Amino acid sequence: MHRPAAFETNEEQGLFFPELERNRGSGAAGAAKNFVLDTNVLLHDPHCLNRFENNHVFIPVDVLTELDAFKNEQSERGANARQAHRFLSAIFRGDPASVTGGAQTVGGGTVRILVDNSGEKGKQSAAMRRFHRIFPDQDRMDHRIMGAALALQERGGAPTALVTKDLNMQLRAMSIGLPCEDYLNDKVGARDAEGSVLREAEVEAHELQRFGSSGTITLPVQRTGELDLNEYILLRAAENKLLPARHAGGGVLKRLNIPAGIQIPRGIELKPVNPGQQCFLDALLDPSIALVTCYGQAGTGKTLLAVAAGLYQTGRRDFNGMTVSRPVVAMGDTLGFLPGTLNEKMHPWLQSIYDACEVLMPLNPPGSGKNRKADAAKKEGPAAPAHQPVVKPYEQLMERGLLEIEALCYIRGRSIPNRFFVLDEAQQLTPLEAKTVVTRMSRGSKLVMVGDPAQIDNPYVDSRSNGLVYTRNKLRGQSLTAHIRLTKGERSPLAELGAGRM
Repeated sequence: MHRPAAFETNEEQGLFFPELERNRGSGAAGAAKNFVLDTNVLLHDPHCLNRFENNHVFIPVDVLTELDAFKNEQSERGANARQAHRFLSAIFRGDPASVTGGAQTVGGGTVRILVDNSGEKGKQSAAMRRFHRIFPDQDRMDHRIMGAALALQERGGAPTALVTKDLNMQLRAMSIGLPCEDYLNDKVGARDAEGSVLREAEVEAHELQRFGSSGTITLPVQRTGELDLNEYILLRAAENKLLPARHAGGGVLKRLNIPAGIQIPRGIELKPVNPGQQCFLDALLDPSIALVTCYGQAGTGKTLLAVAAGLYQTGRRDFNGMTVSRPVVAMGDTLGFLPGTLNEKMHPWLQSIYDACEVLMPLNPPGSGKNRKADAAKKEGPAAPAHQPVVKPYEQLMERGLLEIEALCYIRGRSIPNRFFVLDEAQQLTPLEAKTVVTRMSRGSKLVMVGDPAQIDNPYVDSRSNGLVYTRNKLRGQSLTAHIRLTKGERSPLAELGAGRM
């Protein structure tokens, strides 16, 4: 059978995809591009293979080797590796020739395995010889994947790009003239990643007074701008008089329904100290809102207020209990494996949550009289013997099952009913991990996702592609969701100064 000249060139350069020219055909497919996927793209989103429209997706065979190393992990990454394997097996099962020839995708493009033999002697172009001089260590998977993409680019025809979420690999690829892109399907816009600050609308003094007494006011969009459902806004009158409000839809603004302060059972009374915290507390206490997302830099009180609202509502029996969790992602170097039981291993990762509980439920909460030590002694009863460890108030809640503090890595497969669930440091999640958490919530549960998109230690997400901003962007404007951005630091003047200037 006669083979086209393009196929002969492919064979000479060590690439094996005889069906490529046939798949290009005519029309829209003629303008298709070639995308070579790095392993981390499939681990980030195993469903990505159907999201390249009419373009041709190439999976280097070395990527399959890397996926195989992850498939046994009992983690989100392992689950994604297994899902990617299942998808590839299903799409190629009907036609073995399509493994290297190309199988059709939903968008009209193709997906295939890229087998690269361009490293063999006698088959290298000048560009490939230069590549091997710059990156002689071909035992590294990154170099082998870049080599496969470069060989595909050398073949000519459609434009070729390497798609990876590894910033260092992007720089290395571009240094040898290989176009490189990030996976952008789940990235939000730059403005959406920042999160909107509380808007302000100018009102007359009599309008503000009427709003304060009746609890509602209707303003046209020309005065407020386009507002999402459950978006918060500040109504400003003369002399800097401010009242926060929540948009109930159709231009109707409602007054916040919050107490002056919330009393933590066996703990302190906590009061919101700025308009942003008042709006956050309103969303936390509203039973009609099932998901609250909150952005805020260090010291704005996002975690403390969320935990306080959960303890307060658990004490009122609005929920069967509260769960506070966070992803296990380290900042900088770690100390290696930690000894002890599972709880002892997790304690350093969850220390910030224990700190919040210590603040809200101290061992000796302030008394109402002058002699606070005496008041505390009367409430606690006789002092415990010196040899007997003191049980902290929040530890008692944990023993009774009313409070769970756990790492997020064990949430897969769970169904969480009637609990107040606080997810701290949610910006460390991938969009798929965030979806997993949201879909674990059963009837009666409330999910609060807090974090700072500017502080990310996960190497495979950034300020525009992390799970927190993705969740907020996909679910914004729904009747069950609300979003708040806290901007004013309350931890200390030094903390606020450092967060703003460092």
